[in-house]
Amino acid sequence: MPVSRDTVPLPQDTNRKKTDTLLPGKIIDSSKTVADTGSVTTVDSLSLPKLSKDSLDAPVTYKAKDSIILMVPDKRFFLYGTAATKYKEVELNAERMNFDQATGILEATTATDTSGKPIGRPVLNDGGQSFDSDTLRYNFSTQKAKIYNTRSQYGEGFIMSQQTKKGPDNAIFGFKNAYTTCNLDTPHFAFRARKIKVIPDKLVISGPANLEIEGVPTPLFIPFAIFPITQGQRSGILPPQYVVNQQKGMGLENGGYYVGLGEYFDLTLRGDVYSYGSWGLTVSPTYRKRYHYNGGMNLSFANTRFGDPTVKSEFSRSRDFRVTWNHSMDSKARPGVNFGANVNFGTSSYNRFNVFDYNSRVNNQIGSSISFSKTWQGKPYNFTMSLNHSQNLSTRDVSISFPDAAFTVNTVYPFQPKEMVGTPKWYQKVGISYNTVLRNSAQFKDSVFLKPKMFDALQTGMQHNIPVSFSIPISSFTLQPGINYSEYWYTKKIVKNWNDAQNKIDTTYTPGFYAARSMSASVSLSTGLYGMYTFKKGMKIKAVRHVMRPTISANYSPDLASQYYYEYQYNKNGDRTRASVFDGVSGIGVPSATTFGGINFGLDNNLEMKVFSKKDTTANHEKKIKVLDGFGITGQYNLVADSFKLSVFSIYARTNLFDKLNISANGTIDPYQVDARGKVLDKYAWQSGKFSLGRLTNASISMSTSFQSSDKKSKEKEKQKTDIEQEQGGDAAFQAQQRQLQMVRNNPGEYVDFDIPWRIDLSYSLSYSKSIIPDSGGVVTSFNQYLSFNGDFSLTPKWKVGLNSGFDFINKQIAYTNMYISRDLHCWQMSINLIPFGSFRQFSITINPKAGILRDLRINRTRQFQDL
Repeated sequence: MPVSRDTVPLPQDTNRKKTDTLLPGKIIDSSKTVADTGSVTTVDSLSLPKLSKDSLDAPVTYKAKDSIILMVPDKRFFLYGTAATKYKEVELNAERMNFDQATGILEATTATDTSGKPIGRPVLNDGGQSFDSDTLRYNFSTQKAKIYNTRSQYGEGFIMSQQTKKGPDNAIFGFKNAYTTCNLDTPHFAFRARKIKVIPDKLVISGPANLEIEGVPTPLFIPFAIFPITQGQRSGILPPQYVVNQQKGMGLENGGYYVGLGEYFDLTLRGDVYSYGSWGLTVSPTYRKRYHYNGGMNLSFANTRFGDPTVKSEFSRSRDFRVTWNHSMDSKARPGVNFGANVNFGTSSYNRFNVFDYNSRVNNQIGSSISFSKTWQGKPYNFTMSLNHSQNLSTRDVSISFPDAAFTVNTVYPFQPKEMVGTPKWYQKVGISYNTVLRNSAQFKDSVFLKPKMFDALQTGMQHNIPVSFSIPISSFTLQPGINYSEYWYTKKIVKNWNDAQNKIDTTYTPGFYAARSMSASVSLSTGLYGMYTFKKGMKIKAVRHVMRPTISANYSPDLASQYYYEYQYNKNGDRTRASVFDGVSGIGVPSATTFGGINFGLDNNLEMKVFSKKDTTANHEKKIKVLDGFGITGQYNLVADSFKLSVFSIYARTNLFDKLNISANGTIDPYQVDARGKVLDKYAWQSGKFSLGRLTNASISMSTSFQSSDKKSKEKEKQKTDIEQEQGGDAAFQAQQRQLQMVRNNPGEYVDFDIPWRIDLSYSLSYSKSIIPDSGGVVTSFNQYLSFNGDFSLTPKWKVGLNSGFDFINKQIAYTNMYISRDLHCWQMSINLIPFGSFRQFSITINPKAGILRDLRINRTRQFQDL
């Protein structure tokens, strides 16, 4: 028997909320009509092995909240009230739907409530694409759709079209369209284009487009537009931004190309070009392997021209470079092995002519560190090797140490049995360890980098240490005897002589292998003393606790290095000084040429309070406050020295008041008197008839604090941060955070947090030093006092003003200052950056979309002024 072509699936649910399935090949008696008025009448059906030609290749599930009406003679059915239909991966939701089986077309429309407000707009989800529209027609047979007044989202962008056609391959063709990244129904801006095509997960392509702001067309037209909607890595052009620089002229900055080279590697090329002939180039490769390592590098070259090249006397140029590299290794990749790098190296004038962010301009000290370490699992061995670099951009002094290596054998107890039984004997606590250090370093000017003078300044040395120690508890004291043997290896020695003819010091280097040794024995005693003062009941301060930790040790070290010391004249007055032939030839130091038999002493203190607190929910209603985390003094006394038996005193103090104010201070007190020329006399300061511990030769104090209002979205941001760390891995997330912080430093006005109404950071430092220069016969005293502050506050929820600055109290000058104003424009942001005074001044205003896909679509105006 042939299968009838007028088959209509019949729902089988009798509930108020209807959920039915359209099955292919069902025959229904067409003489019956089912109207859903609270229940559905089931009509007998017969399943046949052969399917009708108009049957679908998969079931269609549908439901409606209000009613489902089937018109069997017309082969149509209607759904009312929050209707939903699903066919394969296609899902359609709308207030009203009707299906025509003869044509295979499902139509969804919007309804209106009693007030005339539209409700239940059709929403189509197909293969990850979503369409929100007024009216939608979908053909189940051809899988094509026509959509009216639709709004769909692709990544960070939204497309609104008067008419849209969707093909079976999910390609979208739109007529009279608008593309925007604003998520409002009436967007603040949009690119208007007559025709547009969307290739799913690839591109949005349009013909000629016009930028419209607040519904007003602008003079900005583009002949075509390509908006990528792909996820992941894609190569592409990086558009430049227009700037005006007083020194370099008009220019285009940061234009280039991004090259995606796969999952593990990518490359960014950026360049700058200016009308006065200056240019710059930056190559930035990055690499990563999840759960193993990640890193990135910047190789920057710049050529800056000054003056008119036709006038040779007024023309000059500066060729500069800078290399930055960061690398981190996942600790789980190779347990026991770690490799990391943080490199920042370049010419001293690179920052002066090519870097304009606040932090780089105020920081004259840069440095690098590359390190490798290995720990043997189950063994007491540790090995580290590193390269370190520091550079002063003002003085152009460079210090490099490579390779720096250290091998350590942790303390082992050779007399200790594998299994301890009973009370251990004293000799079982004897511990022996070993460590060796290799130092290679050089100090030079950056102008001689990689030149012979740099290698002539190389200092090399190696030091071995074998300490033997053990501890003996005696009541509340701890007694710790110990012996230490050290050996120093050098590759050259130095001898200085005064040259009367030229009135200077001549220096002679003698290469070779040289060794020096030192030895010491010590015994130390330490304990802890506790004191408590309790206040009367009812007082806010309940108790004050004072902890003292005195230490005293006897030390003896014989003179094993006097043969390597000599005296030489250092000025024309005939003044002489004593020095070692190994001074300045290595980074490991030199052994002392004096016999020391004396006492080292120290006293550390800690002060805490218990105060009444209403916030404490316990019955005591109290909390602890640290008044002083630590404060103390250290020094030593040499019993066998002929003179200057007492050393200088080192004093220190540190605290964190109210968990807000960090304070640290330290200083050095010299207990000896000096004469009018600054020469130290072997007389104690208190022997002059005045009560004094000595002269304060140097001291410093620093304080810092930070305040900010509460962030209502702090939990949400912390969750997003955790999600990123879990998705990218801890190291990758950290690197991403560091790159974001660098972007914030470069332009703080574009990266403000409007969720925090106000924020302020303060830091203060004061340092004092009194240096004696014997050959000049004078005492040099210097003070430095500096206050730095930065912060921002919101004038309104959408306006924010910020400032980074400081004040030098000694020179009575305001430090390098950066001011910025930011305006949140919903889907756009405006920032104004101002450096009002100083040798480098700048004004810039930038308006750019927030969406990352349109990050380079910015309006920027920059003016820079520099005093050379």
